[in-house]
Amino acid sequence: MGVPDKLKQLQLKKKIADSMGEFYHDPYGFVLFAYPWGDPGMLENFDGPDVWQADLLKDLGEEVRKRGFNGKDPVKPIRFSRSSGHGIGKSALTAWLVNWIMCTRPHCQGTITANTYTQLKTKTWAQVQHWTKMSIASDWFEVTGEMMYHKDYRETWFCTAQTCREENSEAFAGQHSATSTSFYCFDESSSIPDKIFEVSEGGLTDGEPMVFMFGNPTRNKGAFYRANFGLHKDRWRHGSIDSRKCKLTNKDQLQEWESDYGEDSDFFRVRVRGLPPRAGDLQFIANDLVYDAQRREARGNQDDPLIAGIDLARGGIDSNVIRFRRGYDAASIDPIKISGDKTQDSTLMVSKISDILRELKPDAVFGDETGIGGPILDRLRQLGFRVHGVQFGSRAPDSRHFANMRAFMWNKTREWLRLGSIDRDPRLEVDLTGPGFHHDRRDRLVIESKESMKKRGLASPDDGDALALTFAMPVMAKRIDRTTYKLGGIREGSWMS
Repeated sequence: MGVPDKLKQLQLKKKIADSMGEFYHDPYGFVLFAYPWGDPGMLENFDGPDVWQADLLKDLGEEVRKRGFNGKDPVKPIRFSRSSGHGIGKSALTAWLVNWIMCTRPHCQGTITANTYTQLKTKTWAQVQHWTKMSIASDWFEVTGEMMYHKDYRETWFCTAQTCREENSEAFAGQHSATSTSFYCFDESSSIPDKIFEVSEGGLTDGEPMVFMFGNPTRNKGAFYRANFGLHKDRWRHGSIDSRKCKLTNKDQLQEWESDYGEDSDFFRVRVRGLPPRAGDLQFIANDLVYDAQRREARGNQDDPLIAGIDLARGGIDSNVIRFRRGYDAASIDPIKISGDKTQDSTLMVSKISDILRELKPDAVFGDETGIGGPILDRLRQLGFRVHGVQFGSRAPDSRHFANMRAFMWNKTREWLRLGSIDRDPRLEVDLTGPGFHHDRRDRLVIESKESMKKRGLASPDDGDALALTFAMPVMAKRIDRTTYKLGGIREGSWMS
């Protein structure tokens, strides 16, 4: 590169730097300036943010101007929250906010999180990486898998991606930027533990602090609910975004949901209208139940039966999963996972499963016999294994309260999690907390289907279904301690259901 070219490059960098100062109070102007709207490529069919995104950015600029931060005297925290339906562009907006703050506020410090590790890494943080690469100031920053920082000031000018597990709450503490901005962005906030929000409040005490919360309002309690609909809403610039009014949402899918569930159903209220459920949490298994079960010490009793649950995939990206449970212990034996592309070779699948069952010798095995699962389970029975086929859509033992076997087994799983222990597999965590629920016209429990979850962008809950299958029916262990016998039958505890 010759001297004239280097000079031009330096002049361009200075021009960009000078321009960033002009956008200190104007996040909407920053977004229009920083990205190649209308140019060939990903943004060639777009001229800027959606209406709801533009409105929030303009309101944010107004809040910045009202506070008039002078670089030393702390100002009142800027707090924005939006509850919404699916597919409206929340993660993209989060990335724009991160880029705006990082570009206009030297030595700012931020933390980004989401309700699950998968959501954080594959959606929220992935969007930060994606939009930073497209930014006109992209060469200022380095973005790794868990950190974004200014190349010249790594220790003082950065933001990090942090999981929101309650035991990781200390990662949200101690964040201060007295002469700049300390900021937090929470994606899918409804399922983030309150402890995380409580600890992050400590980072809003000096400088020009900011906090942003986005998500589907799957719960009618918690910090996200209070910010949008409850006691704390006067502290926040809050609002609800209806997916039907946004540019990028799949209108045909939304219409199908309206026909299936009704406009005022809890499902439609949460997933489309951005309103909290009337009946309670739309998320069937709460994050807290799963977190507690992950931390609980395994306490299996060898007299309890060893039960295996086999969820067989239909192929593709889904996995075949075998999980094991002995009483309240589902953590001691590692799950077995076989990629979905192996399912079509039934001989191979039978061979792999047979080897596993011969080694571990479970007292009972329950498998999903829907579709390809039927022939595989039939062959296992021919080989002498005690395998029971389960169809998720079949009649539940308690058909008065549960619409089908899947609802029955998942309800048993939720009850068991209050005392049980599970491994810390992130996939199991996501699967257990992913499905929503509703009640049918006979007031029976219905767990959200795999097909519905996939339409919401969630993976098939293969690990969750495998664990749930271990609750298909009561199982008696092969060995029974004779001391448990007494007049009137077998002492409670000899049967495991």
